[in-house]
Formats: sequence, C-alpha cells, structure tokens
Amino acid sequence: MKTLYLVRHAKSSWSHPGLADFNRPLIDTGIRRNRKIIRYLNEKNVSVDLIISSPAVRTLETAKLIAAGIDYPIESIDQEHILYEAGLNDFLNVIYDAPDEINSLMVVGHNFTITHVANFFLGPEIEMLPTSGLVGVSFDTAHWKEISLVKPQRLFVVFPKMLKS
Repeated sequence: MKTLYLVRHAKSSWSHPGLADFNRPLIDTGIRRNRKIIRYLNEKNVSVDLIISSPAVRTLETAKLIAAGIDYPIESIDQEHILYEAGLNDFLNVIYDAPDEINSLMVVGHNFTITHVANFFLGPEIEMLPTSGLVGVSFDTAHWKEISLVKPQRLFVVFPKMLKS
C-alpha cells in the first residue's frame, strides 16, 4: 500500500516587487492557515516516510513547518528543483521515482501543477487546490511506478477554510 499526500505551499508575499518569485517568503496568514493543516494531519495520525519539496522559499518553509508539526526530521526533507516549475509529467516522475521502501510520501509544490496532479488521481476533480490545501490518496500497490495502474482511494481533500481556527 502506498499513500501520497499532496500539499500546495502556504500563502506567500507579493509585497516585494524586486524579489524573485523563487525567493518569496510566507506571510503570517499563510503560516496560520498551515497550522490548521498540521492540526488536521495530527488528528488523523498522519506520519510520512519522506517529504519532497520544491526548494522555492515559500514551499520549503511550508514543508519545514509541516515536518516540525508531524515530527518528521526537517533535515530529511528532499528538495527537488524540478518541482519549482514542473509540468504534470515531471511532477509525476518525482512521485514514480520514490523508493519502494517509502510507503507514505508527501510532496509540497506549486499551483497549477499540483492541482493537475491531484486531479490526475481524484474523482471528482477539484477546481483548484488553494494555498495550504492538502490531498491524501492511497494506492493498493507495492511500487510507486505502478500507482497510475491501480484505482486510487481518495482519503481526503482539505482546505484551510474547511477547518476551525
């Protein structure tokens, strides 16, 4: 059994016009909303074997907050540069290439690709995964390369606005 968690980075700042997109930090609102997702993960007793994140500042900050919140070692977060501007196939390949010893994988990425990846496995589809949005899907297979060949089991789709403060 493989379990995949997809997380869109938390809300970030657009208030630094000279700052490159890659370097945009999280804002307080994003951090607060991300805490709701962390609480949800803890309520569901979610633990992960591997977190993979885009190295963009806002995405890596989101991954680090979640890691700390679910007792995953921050230094073990795997940064995959291709996730920063990945298309659907590149993003899927990051998942497919996960070692089979990993049974529970979290990938923290960017829109619109993360919504496309979520919809690749979900039915019915979602319009858009908002910032700090979380999707959980499981697959009855022992190999990540085979997850697109088996029927996915939707575990949850959670947005911060769905959760109490």
